[in-house]
Amino acid sequence: MIDFIPIEHYTAFYHYMMLIVVLVVFLHTQTQQMYSPEVLRLNTNFGVVTLVLVLLYMGLRPVHVVFSDMVGYSYMFNNYANGYPITSTKDVFFHVFAKFSSQIMSVHTYFVVCAALYIIPLYLVCKKWFKGHWFYGFLFLIVSFEFWAYGTNGIRNGIAGSLFLLGVSREKKLWQIVFIVLAISFHKTMLLPTMGFLLARVYNRPKQMIAFWTLCIVLSLMSGGFFENFFATIGFDEDRLEYLTQEVREGRFSRTGFRWDFLLYSSTAIFAGWFYIVKRKFNDKIYFWLFNTYVFANAFWILVIRANFSNRFAYLSWFMIGLVIIYPLLKQPLIPIQHRKIGLILLVYFGFTFLLNVVLKYI
Repeated sequence: MIDFIPIEHYTAFYHYMMLIVVLVVFLHTQTQQMYSPEVLRLNTNFGVVTLVLVLLYMGLRPVHVVFSDMVGYSYMFNNYANGYPITSTKDVFFHVFAKFSSQIMSVHTYFVVCAALYIIPLYLVCKKWFKGHWFYGFLFLIVSFEFWAYGTNGIRNGIAGSLFLLGVSREKKLWQIVFIVLAISFHKTMLLPTMGFLLARVYNRPKQMIAFWTLCIVLSLMSGGFFENFFATIGFDEDRLEYLTQEVREGRFSRTGFRWDFLLYSSTAIFAGWFYIVKRKFNDKIYFWLFNTYVFANAFWILVIRANFSNRFAYLSWFMIGLVIIYPLLKQPLIPIQHRKIGLILLVYFGFTFLLNVVLKYI
């Protein structure tokens, strides 16, 4: 357990570590050719070191209320360790996993395993799709705005999102089904991106999906809260949709209303997909699947954008946002001085994360 860092600075320290990593990678992108031996060594050696450090730093954090739901997870784990039966009928596989873990390991080891289930699938996805440049894709994921939060707080959802991406990255349909079903079993909100993925398999038209996303903005602006009440009424994921109608509590994401700040962040991936697909004629079946799934899930969030803690709905698309932005640039040449621009995009992308998670919170 890492307890020599003051708990109130634990999250900030992670982002400062990522700042150093991002700056090192940025300097490499500005001074080296994309396929040079130096860059490939960076992706191999520095990438592995970063992966291990992030996994251990996240997994070995103290059990503390500063990580919000982590205390609840430890309480559940200790109950199972003391012989309590599984009584939950929701996210069953996660409870089976927690119950099994409680019989063979300590609570601290359990959180390391949870971190591994969250992080290692992301490495496997990037290794599969980007080969020697896997670290660039992986870095875009681990410096994303909500990455740290869903590895230390919304743990079930974070693991489920990683398993979902692992399923999308598999070539064989059997393994796609296995990992996506597993993701839903860990957190049933993965039903939303799963529906988007299934739609993308049969209706793989990014231009029309962008038009649909834009229409959802108009509908949300005109609805005045209609969709929040509608989805709460039909009961899609009761636990999560109770946020649509409950009273607002204090907190960074408790402000309600039409969240233009969140919409601007989400639109970066929409613009990126439009630029690659429409302007640069990038044609890649997997990217179309990924992009269309993101658009579908993000459009749902836009419809309920006024909900309390709307970032919980936004995460159902945001866990893919880094890949949507970087995927085409790691597959083929699309823009002039591409390697330098990858570094610049990374710097701007992480800048948003650092601004919200460090500058506005701690400074």
